[in-house]
Amino acid sequence: MGEQYGADQIQILEGLEAVRKRPGMYIGSTSARGLHHLVYEIVDNSVDEALAGYCDSIDVTINEDNSITVIDDGRGIPVDIQKKAGLPAVEVVFTILHAGGKFGNGGYKVSGGLHGVGASVVNALSEWLEVKVYRDGNIYMQRYERGKVVYPLKIVGKCDPHEHGTTVTFLPDKEIFDETVYDYDTLKIRLRETAFLTKDLKITLRDNREEKKEKTFHYVGGIKEFVTYLNKGKVPLYEQVIYCEGTKEGVYVEVSMQHNDSYTENIYTFVNNINTPEGGTHLTGFKNALTKTFNDYARKNKLLKESEESLSGEDIREGLTAIISVKIGNPQFEGQTKQKLGNSEARTAVDNIVSEQLTYFLEQNPAVAKAMCEKSILAQRARAAARKARDLTRRKSALDGMALPGKLADCSDKNPENCEIYIVEGDSAGGSAKTARSRATQAILPLRGKILNVEKARMDKIYGNAEIKAMITAFGTGIHDDFDISKLRYHKIIIMTDADVDGAHISTLLLTFIYRFMPELIKQGYVYLAQPPLYKIEKNKRVWYAYSDDELNGILADIGRDTNNKIQRYKGLGEMDAEQLWETTMDPERRILLRVTMDEETTSEVDLTFTTLMGDQVEPRREFIEANAKKVKNLDI
Repeated sequence: MGEQYGADQIQILEGLEAVRKRPGMYIGSTSARGLHHLVYEIVDNSVDEALAGYCDSIDVTINEDNSITVIDDGRGIPVDIQKKAGLPAVEVVFTILHAGGKFGNGGYKVSGGLHGVGASVVNALSEWLEVKVYRDGNIYMQRYERGKVVYPLKIVGKCDPHEHGTTVTFLPDKEIFDETVYDYDTLKIRLRETAFLTKDLKITLRDNREEKKEKTFHYVGGIKEFVTYLNKGKVPLYEQVIYCEGTKEGVYVEVSMQHNDSYTENIYTFVNNINTPEGGTHLTGFKNALTKTFNDYARKNKLLKESEESLSGEDIREGLTAIISVKIGNPQFEGQTKQKLGNSEARTAVDNIVSEQLTYFLEQNPAVAKAMCEKSILAQRARAAARKARDLTRRKSALDGMALPGKLADCSDKNPENCEIYIVEGDSAGGSAKTARSRATQAILPLRGKILNVEKARMDKIYGNAEIKAMITAFGTGIHDDFDISKLRYHKIIIMTDADVDGAHISTLLLTFIYRFMPELIKQGYVYLAQPPLYKIEKNKRVWYAYSDDELNGILADIGRDTNNKIQRYKGLGEMDAEQLWETTMDPERRILLRVTMDEETTSEVDLTFTTLMGDQVEPRREFIEANAKKVKNLDI
């Protein structure tokens, strides 16, 4: 039962007053993202109990009133008096900021929760929160409202002396959050990832609202199963997932990896189960180990001749899916967003453990090693061809304005903050858009047909594609290692396609290209989807536009359904004249734009979605479409 975990391990650093005044400082935002973050804070505290070896299962329930209940079978938050505060430890945890078992040396060796901030922040931002603790044969309970204690901790019943754990139920505060309705799928993605990262922990998510749903995540193989899951839309190069594990300099390291037939690398890094999207020292250690070990093996086994150039890290990582998970007692993070690990001992630990165990694996599996090296050598040759094409693009770029693609109708304003570029499907729509636009701030780049599917192409093919080259040159940022956000020429990149299946496919191809080669454009909020209307309704010389079937029905309910309505269903942008296109889709005063956003906490799921939709495997795509078809509105076939 971990007798050492008592009130004296709960330390107090400061008060709770500021949380309700500045919630964004503590949970990022008061949008849907911040709302879901409340759940993660409570769950992460339960996961810490699992990491410490005391918790086997966590249950998360969305209740009918959109409150959340999290139940774990950990030790139960201590209920005895914390000496410094003179209060029960559980009350300290929920009412005082920076109070928890994660600051001293007695509570947790490693911790994923935000250093004890979580419980008190969730309490402060909830209309009410109730905590029940099962410990020492008693059931203890306390209720809080907007962070304030309603009644002192009390015993409300008896339980089996061997029963232990904590139950937290809270209702997010409508005064704080813009949105208080939880999304089952958003929670599902995060909880699935958490279960992968915590080997053998069982997490159940339940939705008790109208559409009852339940899903249990339990992965005995941990991150090995995570790699298999992420590769399910691809063809693995070899059957087994490579797994390295060990502890060095107080850092526990787990790495799993497997190459597939794609051309993109997908590497995800975690520290104490928390995603580190900007990588850090653990990623550097992994890359060093991988590059050195493969080159040593290839030279020793004559797969690379003495005269040949060494394989680059980029060559070796082509088509690699990998998870790097480290557990460290005192993680140090760099950068404003705290998403990059800075501990030097993590680099050494990952480098040593992966080098040693990967060398052993390659020697024991020569057929697998040969397949991996051959793929890397092919990538090396393609990289050389791509370099020539890229150098040609760079030389053209040096001519500045002259290098812009001929089909681009650029805008006259040179301040990127004022400028936007419409990527338009087809020449006829492009012609209308060029006539309709505001020439000062709106640029138009028409594309001919469907662009190359970059999910199935190497760099040399991508650099050789005219439509992709036109976009790269127009945007000005370069791609991959050459990418420089400060050179972006437009602060709005707007994809404008027909509102039909073909248009949706073209949008997906364009988003796949941007996501794979310029992801920062999406992360920083520069990419948008135009929303052209589906219907034009005329009656008595008045005109209405409807952007959905629901909106059409609403307009018809207002104006009356009769034969005087001439309702036009737009099949494509080319059916609109310039004036209509401006009024409905391009006028900043009246248009509707959807910003494309990406939550870095669920990057692995975004990768999997693009692979599923745009990769070679038909079966995962069919399953995805069947699972998501009911969410689609206005499908025009």
